[in-house]
Amino acid sequence: MQNPKEYYSSKIATYQEQLKKIQTLLFSSSMIRLAVFLIGVAAIYFLWENTRVIIAVIVVEIILFLALVSRHSRLKYKRDFIQEMISINETEIKVLNRDYYNLPDGENFNNPLHEYSQDIDLFGRGSFFQYLNRTGLESGKQKLAALLTANSIDGIPEKQEAAKELSDQPDWRQQFRATAALVEADYSASSIINWLNGYKSFIPKIMKWLPNAFSVASVTVFVLAYLDIISSNLIIWWFFIGLGVSGIYVKKITNLWTKSSKTQTTFEQYYRLMLLLEEQEFTSVYLKREQDKIKSQKAKASAIIEQFSKMLGILDQRSNMFVGVFINAFFLSDLRQCFRIEKWIATHADEVANWFEVIAFFDAQNSLGNFRFNHPDYSFAAIKSGNHTLKAIDLAHPLLDPKKAIANDFTIDSEQFFIITGANMAGKSTFLRTVSLSIVMSNAGLPICAKEAIYSPIKLITSMRTSDSLTDDESYFFSELKRLQFIVNAIKTDTYFIILDEILKGTNSTDKAIGSRKFIEKLVASNSTGIIATHDLSLCEAADVLDDVKNYYFDAQIIDDELFFDYTFKKGICQNMNASFLLRKMNIIDS
Repeated sequence: MQNPKEYYSSKIATYQEQLKKIQTLLFSSSMIRLAVFLIGVAAIYFLWENTRVIIAVIVVEIILFLALVSRHSRLKYKRDFIQEMISINETEIKVLNRDYYNLPDGENFNNPLHEYSQDIDLFGRGSFFQYLNRTGLESGKQKLAALLTANSIDGIPEKQEAAKELSDQPDWRQQFRATAALVEADYSASSIINWLNGYKSFIPKIMKWLPNAFSVASVTVFVLAYLDIISSNLIIWWFFIGLGVSGIYVKKITNLWTKSSKTQTTFEQYYRLMLLLEEQEFTSVYLKREQDKIKSQKAKASAIIEQFSKMLGILDQRSNMFVGVFINAFFLSDLRQCFRIEKWIATHADEVANWFEVIAFFDAQNSLGNFRFNHPDYSFAAIKSGNHTLKAIDLAHPLLDPKKAIANDFTIDSEQFFIITGANMAGKSTFLRTVSLSIVMSNAGLPICAKEAIYSPIKLITSMRTSDSLTDDESYFFSELKRLQFIVNAIKTDTYFIILDEILKGTNSTDKAIGSRKFIEKLVASNSTGIIATHDLSLCEAADVLDDVKNYYFDAQIIDDELFFDYTFKKGICQNMNASFLLRKMNIIDS
């Protein structure tokens, strides 16, 4: 496997050289445009009395102007693309150095009513989503969040193969990512789809041929005037006739132009993304299934989207007064383009949603391939049905610095429950999140931070960060009861891996001990599997009467009046608690 840092560093050097060349070409392009403009102005000034020559100069100027603008736009896009590629590789080096807090954190995807998203640092600052996400599109970001929260155990081997395949194609992934990042989305994909599906046509059918006929007449008038067969004044009259015909629909055309001009760049980039998808050969079933949705049609989806993008781009030329006025007056350009746009919408609007969905899918999958590429030492869990729900060697949390993280071996059988005790700050909560995130990652098809792992797929449900709600006038205890009720209702209809950080924290110790014990018995009877962390050592007695309950702990030691943690997962019951020591150490209580 390629060394990620070496790969990213070499790419930065390559693209920086390319950027220097493209910047030189852009400067030359600007100077050429200026020179052509000044030459045209000078020609018109010195040859003003020669009408035929002036007309020829104006026509040539318009043609050259359009050609140079088009070339300059292509050069600008190449520059922006190269700059984005440099940024992508610089970002990856930062992330490998654990600097990722400026990336989108997905905080808006947090949902306290979800099975686990609120509890395991999946979204928000410093979250796994912030570390994982490399999507360029808002729709791709939503698709990635949906994948992480789907709690689906279907098709995991297929998902793993897809992540492996994309991991091995870093150049293609970066091209797709840079192209997606350059989409200027004034409207979301869903808004564009709604606009297309609800569009009402206004251009009459006569515009199928009238603009073409009018254009032929305009050229004829120009030629006849140029040859002095008719008066040059007729050109002026013809100019106003053309403006009058266009002016009948100008308000509706402007409304369409306003909307379409904000979607043109989206379609232009989506065409490029679609082309990348069509030209790439995928072998994994998971990726090919999505790719076939765009390759199974008679005409290439990329060509159809490109056609629409060009139509919108031509219509957008009306924003240039010089070009827009003259082309509309002599060639009825707006009417021609609006007719073509409406015909395209009527033919392809229903297909756009499917195309956009495929693009969002690959945008999300890109992040999974990138994650695997960045972590060649991580392992895909071997998917097997059997006694072990999860068996992992050297399991650690992916967000911890690998130089400092303490890995643990962990094996839990189906329908077992572990009660974990331990001192404050000894690592219980981190361990719960490590196991939780490993399950989520495995279900999504990602490799996990372990030397090797065996996994029998299971859905996850947690209760670790219950909070009171002032808005809903709920106490902390009632909020916790509602969460436990949510879990009880869930396990009636499905099998879950349950992770709890304390039970009934919001009530007194006697009630807590009795209620917690009964709740554990209920969970064990439900054939669920899970982990419960607690400070209540009396709960450990459940292991004496329930064969499926086992006790584990994280230890802390006080040596030379200092507190030490080894963060090692051990079998048994914790004997060393540290709350009193910490209170004395921080001078909160007297020694």
